[in-house]
Amino acid sequence: MPLILFNKPFQVMCQFSAHSSRATLADYLTIPNIYPAGRLDADSEGLLLLTDDGKLQHEISHPKRKQPKTYIAQVEGLPDERALERLSGPLDLSDFVTQPCEAKQILTPEWLWERTPPIRERAQVPTSWLAITLSEGKNRQVRRMTAAVGLPTLRLVRIAIGPFSLETHPLLPGEWCEVSPSRLR
Repeated sequence: MPLILFNKPFQVMCQFSAHSSRATLADYLTIPNIYPAGRLDADSEGLLLLTDDGKLQHEISHPKRKQPKTYIAQVEGLPDERALERLSGPLDLSDFVTQPCEAKQILTPEWLWERTPPIRERAQVPTSWLAITLSEGKNRQVRRMTAAVGLPTLRLVRIAIGPFSLETHPLLPGEWCEVSPSRLR
């Protein structure tokens, strides 16, 4: 039962079936019978876990298991203390209220790869980086959270799921490695 850490590139669909206009996981992974434990939308990059074990997949992705997920977001603007407090939640996003999380401003990670294509840059608008660790993960949640506090996300990278991190398992976009699933338990 392999557990695969994969660094999903920007604009890659989180599926193995063919897509009409974008690359998919099948363009990077040829291991038979593995499936993603969770998803990342095409506009997001970073850590994705895949396995052939349905029980393990459930353990990783089910909200009740609460595997923390850490994202770094490059946002438009500079957060103040109030924005960080609001991000830490609970935050009302109209169709649901987020659970409390950890949100802090960070320096640009030195280990982070360049994105292709690069984000848009506006000379008059500064950008900053946030680290947000959630125990839930609704569709486009981090992007919606940063927008709700006036800091639209320009780039979103998931860097950790539970004990697995791209900082400790440095993988460039499109690279993968196999790890022991025992660290999840």
